[in-house]
Amino acid sequence: MTATLQGHRFRRVRAGLGGMLAVLALGASGLPWFTHEAQAQAGPNVPATPVQVAAAQREDVPVYLTGLGTVQAFNTVTVRAQVDGQLQKVLFTEGQMVKQGDVLAEIDPRSYQAAFDQATAKIQQDQANLNNAEAMLARDQKLASQDFASQQTLDTQRSTVEQLKAQVAQDQAARDAAAVQLSYTKLVAPLSGRTGVRLVDAGNIVHAADSTGLVVITQTQPISVVSPLPEAQLPLVHAALNAGAVPVTAFTGDGATELGSGTLSLISNQIDQASGTIQLKSTFPNSTESLWPGQFVSLRLQQQIVRNAVTIPSAAVQRGQAGFFVYVVGSDDVIQAHPVELGQIAAGRSIVRQGVAEGERVVTSGAYRLEPGIKVSIDDAPQAAPKR
Repeated sequence: MTATLQGHRFRRVRAGLGGMLAVLALGASGLPWFTHEAQAQAGPNVPATPVQVAAAQREDVPVYLTGLGTVQAFNTVTVRAQVDGQLQKVLFTEGQMVKQGDVLAEIDPRSYQAAFDQATAKIQQDQANLNNAEAMLARDQKLASQDFASQQTLDTQRSTVEQLKAQVAQDQAARDAAAVQLSYTKLVAPLSGRTGVRLVDAGNIVHAADSTGLVVITQTQPISVVSPLPEAQLPLVHAALNAGAVPVTAFTGDGATELGSGTLSLISNQIDQASGTIQLKSTFPNSTESLWPGQFVSLRLQQQIVRNAVTIPSAAVQRGQAGFFVYVVGSDDVIQAHPVELGQIAAGRSIVRQGVAEGERVVTSGAYRLEPGIKVSIDDAPQAAPKR
């Protein structure tokens, strides 16, 4: 009888445990439905999730092509001696900004000055002979008109005058050549730019045949940036050029600091088949000399401007298994997930081609706690401005 009573108790306990497990299993299988339904039914009893939002807006958005480039001097010239002689003076400082026509150095001019003076004196001598011959020709012409001079005498004197005129012209050419040689004793800057390291010191003998030169001048204002472009993007750049001037902005290699703004000046006339790229050349005023020859920069080329585009903060864009989506806050402050088709994402803003309408509120902060159907409260705390 005792064994029978214990058997009944065991069956009751087992039945009770089985019922509890069934209830727990049912509750576990329906937990998400139960939670969401409970939240939906509880209404004010469940606190809303705080989020920050921003409204989708329409604006004109520039579309950019980006890449890397190398800064090149607009012009580079090596200043060389054009006559032989001793370098007497060096009148520039290494690294100095010079203007076109500035005297950079002087070569001993004495021998060239003497040659110029000699050519000048020869002109004076032959000019005096010419003046005398012209006076004699005038007398002979007067005498010939009175039959006191023969025609042969007149022709001979006229020939003498012409020969002396040619001699004076030759003397003037010789003096001009001597003046050019004398001018070469002063080495002047052929363009405005910045000097480099001095290659010859004062006191040395320099020659016109020297290959090293005196100094290298690089023109940095304006300056050029050469950058490769994938050939697939060539039609986009052609279309931009056909529409007008194409703005280009240069940044540091990490893209954090803007160095200058310029315009696209040319597209190379040939594609590099080895790399599948084509070279672009842009020109920058570079008034502050932020761009330096040989520097690597990040370029941003404005390909077009999308007019009246719907944009949202890039912080609102979420990535799911099916692609990009955003959380939209409805008029009742309940969350909805909208799949979106995006255009350019730049400067903290994203172009939305499809999925969000102008004026709709999208969640920009606090999205990690959200699911569709959850009620939210709007946090009006100011948001950090996106970096451009």
